Amino acid sequence: MPESNHTPANAADVIVVGGGNAAFTAAHAAAVRGRTVLLLEKAPRELFGGNSYYTAGATRIAHSGLADLADFIEPDERHAVTEVPAYSAEDYVKDMEKVTDGRNDPALTEVLATESADGLRWLHSLGLRYRLMYERQAYERPDGTYLFWGGLHVGNVGGGEGLMQDHLALAERLGTEVRFGQDVVGLVTEGGTVVGVTVRQPDGTETELRADSVVLGAGGFEASRELRAEHLGPGWENAKVRGTPFNTGQMLTAALALGAGKAGDWSTCHSTQWDAFTPGNESNRELTNRLTRQSYPLGIIVNAHGQRFVDEGEDFRNYTYAKLGRAVLEQPGSIAYQIFDAALRPMLRAEEYEMPGISVETAPTIEALGAKIGVDPEALAKTVNDYNTSIDLTVPFDPNVKDGRAARMIPVKSNWATPLTAGPFYAYPVTCGITFTFGGLKSDTHGRVLDTSGEPIPGLYVCGEMLGGLFAGNYPGGSGLAAGVVFGRRAGSLA
Repeated sequence: MPESNHTPANAADVIVVGGGNAAFTAAHAAAVRGRTVLLLEKAPRELFGGNSYYTAGATRIAHSGLADLADFIEPDERHAVTEVPAYSAEDYVKDMEKVTDGRNDPALTEVLATESADGLRWLHSLGLRYRLMYERQAYERPDGTYLFWGGLHVGNVGGGEGLMQDHLALAERLGTEVRFGQDVVGLVTEGGTVVGVTVRQPDGTETELRADSVVLGAGGFEASRELRAEHLGPGWENAKVRGTPFNTGQMLTAALALGAGKAGDWSTCHSTQWDAFTPGNESNRELTNRLTRQSYPLGIIVNAHGQRFVDEGEDFRNYTYAKLGRAVLEQPGSIAYQIFDAALRPMLRAEEYEMPGISVETAPTIEALGAKIGVDPEALAKTVNDYNTSIDLTVPFDPNVKDGRAARMIPVKSNWATPLTAGPFYAYPVTCGITFTFGGLKSDTHGRVLDTSGEPIPGLYVCGEMLGGLFAGNYPGGSGLAAGVVFGRRAGSLA
C-alpha cells in the first residue's frame, strides 16, 4: 500500500467504504458525533445498497417478548392475537455457538447478542422503520392466532429495499456526503497510520482521498469467481450470486496487504437454496430475496437421482437454510428439487413460491412429476413412498414448533414430516445461491482492525461482512444485518 509523500486536505473526518447496512450505520454513528463523513459506494446510484438491498430485512435481536418490542415496531391489528416468545441474549449466544459448531468468536458474539436490540432502537430513533415479519416467521393457527418461531421476529418495513432507502434518507438528513460509482482500490498510510483511500477513476487514473479514519464496510468476496475458487474450493463457480455483483473482495485484499490479520472461516459462506432456472437469477434488483426457496422444511428435497440427501426438518429454517446451498452445490449438476403435494402447497411462502416467472413443474402423479423434471420416475416414486410410510402419524403436525413428527429413514427427517399423497404434486428446482463469505478481517470488539500480531492498525476500522469471526459453516437467520448494525455503530462511534 502506498506511503503518502504529501499531505493534502482531508476530504472528511471519516471515510466509510461500502454502501450497505453496516457501512451506512457506521456513517450515521460518526455523523451524530459531529464528524464530517464521506461514504464511498462502488455501485452506481441505481444499484446501491450492497447485499442489504437484496435481503428481506430480517434482523435477529434479543428481547423479552412482544411488549418489549412495541416501542419501535409498526402497529398491526394482528398484535392482539400474536404470541412472540422471548429470545434472550443467552439464547442468542447459544444459537451462534450451535450453528457454527463453536467456531464463533465469543467476545464478538457477546457484543452482538447484548447490543442488537439497542442498535435497532437507536436507528429507529433516527428514522428507520421496523415491523413483525408475519409472512416469514409465523403461521396462522386454526383459531386465528399467530405464534412466532425460530428466534427471528423483527424486520424492516419494505424489506431490504426499504432498509436501504431509509438509510440513504437518514444520511442526507445527517449531512453525510454519499458518492456513488467510487472504485476504492487501496489504503493510504502515513507512518503506519491509515490516512485515506485510493480511488480508481474510469480512465484508470488513481486519486487519494484523506481522512482521520477509514471504516471498511465493503463486503466479502462472494462475487469474485477467482477468490471463490481460491478460498471456497472447486465447484463454487456454479453458485449464483444472490446479492450485489460489486463485492469482489478488493478491500479485503488491500487490508491484508497492509498487514491486517484474518479471522473467521475463509473456506465457508452463507449459501441457500435458490431458484435454479428463472432468467436473471443473479443480482436481481426486482425480485431480490424472492428467488430463495425457504419452505423446504414442509416437504422433501431430492437430487437429480431422486434421492433425499439432507434432513429437511433438522431445525427451524432460520438455523439450517444458510448451509443448504452448499449441500445442493455438492449434488449432481448442482441441482435439487423441493417436492410438495397439493395439501402442503397453500402453506408455502407466497412471496417466494408465487414469484413472477418462478421455476416449477406440476403433475398429477409423482411418476409424472419425475418425468417432467428429468428424474427417474421409479426412483422418485420409491423415495416418496419410503418417506410416506416411515412417518409416525400418531404425532400431531405443527409447523409453529419442533413437533418431532419424524420420517424414520436415511437421512431422517426430524420434524414436520407429512405424507406426500394429494395430487397435483409440485417440484421447485433449486441450486446454490451464495450470499456472503464468512472469512474477514480480524478486529477487536470495537471494530478496530488488528494486524497479524494482534495490534490495532491506527486509523482503520471494519464492520459488516468484512468483519471476520462471527460465522463459520452456518449462520442463524437475521444475525448478519444485526451484526452490521452493532459493529457498524461501534466502529462509527470511534472513527
